[in-house]
Amino acid sequence: MYTEEEERYRFELREFLEQELSPLVEQIEGEELSPKGFIRKLGAKGYLGSMYPKEVGGTGRGIVYDTIVSEEVAYISPVTDTSRSVTSVMAAAPIYHFGTKEQMERYLRPLISGQAVGAIAISEPGTGSDAAGMQTRAERQGDFYIVNGQKHWITNAGIADHITMFAITNPDVHPHQGMSAFVIETNMPGFSVVRNPPVMGLRGVPHSHIRFENMAVPASNLLGKENEGWHVLTDELASERINISSRVLGAARRCYEEAVKHSATREQFGRKIRTFEGISFKIAEMKCDLDAARLLTLRAARMYDQGVRVEKEAAIAKLFTTERGFRIADKALQIHGGIGYWKGSPVEQFFRDIRAYRLGGGTDEIMKFLIQREEYRDFGY
Repeated sequence: MYTEEEERYRFELREFLEQELSPLVEQIEGEELSPKGFIRKLGAKGYLGSMYPKEVGGTGRGIVYDTIVSEEVAYISPVTDTSRSVTSVMAAAPIYHFGTKEQMERYLRPLISGQAVGAIAISEPGTGSDAAGMQTRAERQGDFYIVNGQKHWITNAGIADHITMFAITNPDVHPHQGMSAFVIETNMPGFSVVRNPPVMGLRGVPHSHIRFENMAVPASNLLGKENEGWHVLTDELASERINISSRVLGAARRCYEEAVKHSATREQFGRKIRTFEGISFKIAEMKCDLDAARLLTLRAARMYDQGVRVEKEAAIAKLFTTERGFRIADKALQIHGGIGYWKGSPVEQFFRDIRAYRLGGGTDEIMKFLIQREEYRDFGY
C-alpha cells in the first residue's frame, strides 16, 4: 500500500511529533496556546512542502506524503493539522497554481517554510455551500481593488499573516464568470476580525468572522486573471478534500486504537469486555471502515500525484472517510462508556473534532451531489 520510503518517512515523522507536539496538546485544546509556533517547526523540517517543488521551497514529494503528515499530526491533534493544512494546502495551493513568481516568493515560500500562517476565505454569513452566492465585492480603482464584504467560519483568520480570498469583481454576470481571487495581508487597513465564535470542536485555532471595509488591495495581489476566480476556487477543492480525508483517517485511527486498548483491559461481569460480541463486533466494523477509508483516500492521492482529474475520487474519499470516521468515533465512545464522555478522554475530544469535517470542505450533501453528477456524466447522461 505504501512504499518503503513512505513508511520510513512516517516513522521519522512520528518520532518528531511525539517529541514536539504531544506535550502541547492540552494547552492547544484548552485554547491556551496557538499551534502557530509548532507550525513553524513543521515548516523548518520540511513537513509543509510536500506538494510543491524545490524551486519554490517545497520538497516535491507529492500529496501522498502530505496525507501521511495529515494523518500522523491528526492522530495526536486534529485541530493542529487543521491549522497546518489550511496554511500549507488550502491557502498555498492556489498561489502555487495561479500565482506570479513575485507572489510565490512573497507569499508561498513563507507558508511552506512555516514563517507565515495562511487562511482561505470563501464562506460568508449568507453563503456556505453556495459559494457562487457570495456578496463580497472588489472594485478596480486604478492600481487597487477596493474590497467590501464579510467572510465567516474562516479557520486561522485570526492568526493569519495573509489570506487567499475570493470576491465578485463583475456583479453583472454569473459569479462563475465574475469572481476573482486575491492574496490579502491581514495588516492591510480595512481588514478586521469581527469575532472568533466559540465552537463545539477544533478548539485552539480561531474560526473567524472577518470584515473588509474599503480595503485597498494592490492589483498585483490579484491571483490569476480577473473574473477567473471560480476556476481558482474549484481547482483547490480536490487537494483540500484529500487532505481532510487523511486528517479524519488519523483521528479515527486514534479513536479505534483507544477502543481496542480499552476493550482489551476493561473488565465487567468478571471478564474483559472484548469477550462480549457487542463490543468485539464493533471493533471488527471499525477496522473495516478504517481500512476502506484509507484505500479510498490513498487512491485519490495517488491519482492526484499522477496528474489525473480526481474531483469524483476526492469527493468519494471525503464523504466516506468523514461519515465513517465519525461513526468510528461514536463507537469508540460507546465502548468506553462513561469514561469516553469525560472531558479528559481523547475520544470525547476527537468525537467533537471529527464532526466538523462533515461540514468543511464541502458538506456530505454536496459530496453526494458531485459524485452522482460525475457518475451520470461518465455513463454518458
